[in-house]
Amino acid sequence: MTTHVRLGVNVLASGRHDAAWKTLPDAATLSTDIDAFTRIARVAERGRIDALFLADGPGGLVEESHTRPWRALDPVTLLAALSQSTDHIGLVATTSTIFGHPYTVARQIASLDHISKGRAAWNIITSQTPVALAAYGLDHGFSQEDRYQRAREFAEIVTGLWDSVPQEAVVADAARNVFVDPARLRPIDVRGRHFTAKGALSATVPPQGRPVIFQAGQSEDSKAFGAAYADALFTGQRTLAGGQKFFADVKALARANGRDPSQLLVMPGLFPILGGTEAEALKRKAELDEGLDIAFLHGELARHFGLDPDDLPLDEVLPFDRIDAAESGVPIASRWPRAQILSEARPRGWTARQAALSNIIGGHRMVVGTPDKVADDILHWVDTGAADGFNLNIDVQTSGLEDIVDHLIPILQARGRFRRDYEGTTLRDHLGLDHFQAGATRGHLSVPLQPALRTGTGD
Repeated sequence: MTTHVRLGVNVLASGRHDAAWKTLPDAATLSTDIDAFTRIARVAERGRIDALFLADGPGGLVEESHTRPWRALDPVTLLAALSQSTDHIGLVATTSTIFGHPYTVARQIASLDHISKGRAAWNIITSQTPVALAAYGLDHGFSQEDRYQRAREFAEIVTGLWDSVPQEAVVADAARNVFVDPARLRPIDVRGRHFTAKGALSATVPPQGRPVIFQAGQSEDSKAFGAAYADALFTGQRTLAGGQKFFADVKALARANGRDPSQLLVMPGLFPILGGTEAEALKRKAELDEGLDIAFLHGELARHFGLDPDDLPLDEVLPFDRIDAAESGVPIASRWPRAQILSEARPRGWTARQAALSNIIGGHRMVVGTPDKVADDILHWVDTGAADGFNLNIDVQTSGLEDIVDHLIPILQARGRFRRDYEGTTLRDHLGLDHFQAGATRGHLSVPLQPALRTGTGD
């Protein structure tokens, strides 16, 4: 059976390239311009892309805003607006399990699923940046163990609440003066170490039964959590071998949880830069790169390696022996990007400049070339067990997305690997995921409730 590639779009108003905004008019208002986001959504839907993905981080204005348009609008609010300008494309909202309460998120995502008629998804993150901690008035963050315990409790409550008000409970019986029959509700009673919730949601079971759950990350804890609770995983993988290992690991974890591995999709980030010829694609990247702050990127590269910029002459091959010797001094937050950068840099003999210009801030793998080259790359990853599809990062909006829709996707369609039209009406339909039967479980996907939790039936 031919596997269809799954494609999402990581939405930033200006585009993923950090200098994209310098090529666009009205850049100062892009971060809050609903018309700009609507244009992106409509182009993506024209390409029959699975979903729009809005990344987000809790907290106030971030350092990213000092040098480029940032993620300013609340994802759920923005996606609710975009649902009224589109008919088919999925809508993935990011929220944190570290801050706030699961009831709020359960209601937000269920509302989005109803408003969009079954196109909503929740992307779970567990990050805790200094900006977020400060915004929420916390003096310190949570340990790794506590972060994932909170995430498990959060997910249990959210999924339980989504299941708590079946449509059949809304009897609307005028003769008996009964609108909701309480005997048909499935309220929860969850008491965890971090979160407690009791009762039923204010919204009925969403159109999808359960909105799609995405989870972002690549650590061992993240893989285990995602394999238990998520329908699809966003991850950053810069080499085929790394992608294949991640893919195999999470599919095995899904199987160990009693799940069908085909119902857990793996979608790494991919940053394509297209041109009609290889030379045109390279020229497009070079022209965008001219707008970057190379001194800043050089400094970030050195920080990831635990060295000073002077230790990394820009146009000399990276000193891998020196980088290896400094490994013990690398900050914890730099260990993953360091490993990913080196996984590409070593076999290719990159200079410091090449490494610095390889999307070290966005983190995802770049492929620069013709639509045929990028299509070959995408299918090679899918066909060799490294991905089910990709979350696409667009260099400049909307020109880069139009290149993908008008030139890359037709190649995938011609090869029988991407839809020519949407086959169904929900995001679960688009992604080939089973529709979730409400009431089949009590607020979890497949794993038993954690010992710290109790879920009651309200009887």
